[in-house]
Amino acid sequence: MTRTAEKINDLVREDSSMTAALEAIREAADRNGGEVHWADVNDDLTSGQWGRLIEKGVLVDGDDGFEIADREAYDRALDGDGDGGSAAADADVDIDDEQSKWSQWDKLAGMGSLLLMFGYWIDSVQQTVGSTINIVLGPLDAALPFYAVILSVALLTGLYSTLLQANLMNPEVMGKYQERMQAMQEKQKDVRERKQEAEERGASEAEIERLEDELEEVREEQMEAMAQNLGMFKEQIRPMVWIMLLTIPLFLWMYWKVQSGGLEGSDASVIMPLAGEVKWNSTLFGPLRAWIVWYFLCSMGFSQLLRKALNIDMSPSSA
Repeated sequence: MTRTAEKINDLVREDSSMTAALEAIREAADRNGGEVHWADVNDDLTSGQWGRLIEKGVLVDGDDGFEIADREAYDRALDGDGDGGSAAADADVDIDDEQSKWSQWDKLAGMGSLLLMFGYWIDSVQQTVGSTINIVLGPLDAALPFYAVILSVALLTGLYSTLLQANLMNPEVMGKYQERMQAMQEKQKDVRERKQEAEERGASEAEIERLEDELEEVREEQMEAMAQNLGMFKEQIRPMVWIMLLTIPLFLWMYWKVQSGGLEGSDASVIMPLAGEVKWNSTLFGPLRAWIVWYFLCSMGFSQLLRKALNIDMSPSSA
């Protein structure tokens, strides 16, 4: 199915006088049994407008002249009925790049997160961060077994991660980026279908060449749109840098606590499903230690529960 209505809406947005030209073509087609010749409408539209209609595939080769590719969609778009122009509007989604820009604080949070990551390889950083966080978490560690301490940390990280994502990520902007890419894919699919139809009905070389040029143009537009989608990546990463800034110190504290040998007696090991009794520092899956697996299981579970409890939906939306 062709997308004549979408193309008409595109043309009208580019040139407001195109509406009168389209009406003149429709009247001429009605008079001539569905076909239109340049001589029939040259007083009502310019040669440039005529060429654009052919180039866009709104007019295609007929038996003797040109005919409207999809008369029903043409009438719908011209008369303003239905939703024929909605997909065309999607192809030119208005996205404000300012909404995806990082503030100075976002950039500082990103730099802080990168610096803290060195704590995994540099003992002095790990020692400094671990001992500092221990001032806050030490009393909790003294009151609870270590598995409950990790569970408490997972609950805390799940809570602020959910809140940060809800406040720093804009689902509407994400939805607009996805809309634009989907519209470009549909546009490319439409041109391919029209080119295949033209080849099957034995269209002229000029028409097939014109469709190949249009397909190449759509591909270029798609590549440009992909380059512009850097804003979507920035939108996704923005809450992550804040989450990392708060989570890495807690993670380094747990790492420091396990590695330093500060866990003794019942705190030195835990009974885990399927694995049985394991030491916190022993590996379970590849390089993953037992305490990391326990933390991720707790964190993922709490994050899902908190999102449902707070009714937070981070799915991209264009509303």
